Amino acid sequence: MAFGIITGAIITGSFAERIKFSVALVFVGFWTLLVYVPTAHWLWAEGGWLAEDGVLDYAGGTVIHINAGMAGLVAALFVGKRLGYGRDMMAPFNLTLTLVGCALLWVGWFGFNAGSALEASGRATLALATTQISASVGALVWLLCEIFSRQKPSALGLASGVVAGLVGITPVAGFIEPQSAVFIGAITSVICYFAVTKLKYRLGYDDSLDAFGIHAVGGIAGAVLTGIFVSPIVAGEIVGDIVWVQVESVLITVIYSGVVSAAILWVMSRFMSLRVGADEERQGLDLVCHGERIE
Repeated sequence: MAFGIITGAIITGSFAERIKFSVALVFVGFWTLLVYVPTAHWLWAEGGWLAEDGVLDYAGGTVIHINAGMAGLVAALFVGKRLGYGRDMMAPFNLTLTLVGCALLWVGWFGFNAGSALEASGRATLALATTQISASVGALVWLLCEIFSRQKPSALGLASGVVAGLVGITPVAGFIEPQSAVFIGAITSVICYFAVTKLKYRLGYDDSLDAFGIHAVGGIAGAVLTGIFVSPIVAGEIVGDIVWVQVESVLITVIYSGVVSAAILWVMSRFMSLRVGADEERQGLDLVCHGERIE
């Protein structure tokens, strides 16, 4: 359930600044029951059909990140772009808070990944180490991408690279040798960088906090890389063609999450208005929805 809450929080990043608070609550509630719960059972429950097929997802790369990122993309497309998107400057409101949030997320991810061992053991220690390595390499590689593409490394890029590295390592944190985390962090960071800086603008969708570009794309990269870098010495017996099995799980999750998320939003749109009005959006949802102003 803790992971389920995190998954819902990731989704809200895609439609931030333009959807009603009540709509967010209702959507995340139904989505958790109809999408998160089934996929968590498929991959993690004893007897889950994807688990039986040999799919590996140590701490939720598929269940959480691909699932949430796809739902976020569908929701962003469903409600449309923010007013002024593509014309107005939409940089982070407070970069200091962004970096504080990144730091909290980074530390919390140790519980996310190492805690998935469900005990204080060698596997938990391994997951913690690989998580730290992948996040660090992800941050460095993202900065290098910025240097090569625009000659200006940024603090926001650092935070994005950290999260990309964390997402990429999540499905395999306890199943690889530590040196493999270097490659997973680097590869995932490069792929997410191009998804955020090129793909998003090429396809024209408005994903406010890049939930799709980092979480879904990074989760897909991590799931596939799991099949490449998983170590039988660490993970034990590997069932079947692991790379194909991982790809299969990605395709199933992408389709299921995308279709069901769209269906939930469509049904909701029949009974309630999803988006705030233009004047409310311009005023800001902190003030309109909650009567608060953040300075």
